[in-house]
Amino acid sequence: MSIKPTAGDGSTLEWTKSSYSTNEGADCVEIAAIPDSILVRDSKRATGPRLTFDTGVWEAFITRTTGR
Repeated sequence: MSIKPTAGDGSTLEWTKSSYSTNEGADCVEIAAIPDSILVRDSKRATGPRLTFDTGVWEAFITRTTGR
């Protein structure tokens, strides 16, 4: 995993909520794609810290955790 600083508060990015999240709570993970990276944030803290993953690392994570 690499952690890289990202500019701005992320408000102009298109964030996608986890398909496992419900509308009943704010305990959600959201992701947004930027060139060559995937950003991950806590939906409760939309302007808070974000993790940045290289797309290859993110794809490997998804493959490993979903078995796809």
